[in-house]
Amino acid sequence: MHVAIIGSGNVGGALAGAATAAGHSVTLAAADPQHAAEVAGRAGANAASSNADAVRDADVVVLAIPGLAVPAVADELRDALQGKVVIDSTNPLNESFSDTTTTDRSAAEELQERIPGVPVVKAFNTIFASRHGNPTESGQPLDAYIAGDDADAKGKASELAGSLGYRVIDAGSLRMARALEEMAFLNISLNAGNSWTWQSGWKLVGPTDAQ
Repeated sequence: MHVAIIGSGNVGGALAGAATAAGHSVTLAAADPQHAAEVAGRAGANAASSNADAVRDADVVVLAIPGLAVPAVADELRDALQGKVVIDSTNPLNESFSDTTTTDRSAAEELQERIPGVPVVKAFNTIFASRHGNPTESGQPLDAYIAGDDADAKGKASELAGSLGYRVIDAGSLRMARALEEMAFLNISLNAGNSWTWQSGWKLVGPTDAQ
């Protein structure tokens, strides 16, 4: 599929490289077009001069930007995103990374309200950038949790995650993004607080098939 990635930081670059290696057509954009071009070149992806140019022909648009930047980017691209699937891989961290900026709802739910008519899927936010090129642990694929209200959109997000090597787990409706964002915050806090190497990931164990 044609994947547009907004953001050329660690997450955006890692996803671009993994998606390109999986055979997808990837276009990268960022606030700094020069940096986007440099990251895209390393990832084997294309670079766009603007966010709008990146999403124009995309099937799926991945937001890989700081959580605090999401509202402005969503407002900028609201019209351009019509007919696309938006994958929200962001986490609503505050400026000091000491807490989230949300209370009773998830950032993904707030994003969905900003772009009505455009299906939002929460995915990849529980996965560190360092794992996108190495999505297995002890020979087992790490889990990619998918949450959203649109079945077709979740299908595209699941296809993308599966092609990168993850085991896809349907976490339910977009309401479940609240849990996924807290899972991500826990993993971030554990690594920051314990000086870990930012390699830990989530893996649900035990029987998961209906009997």
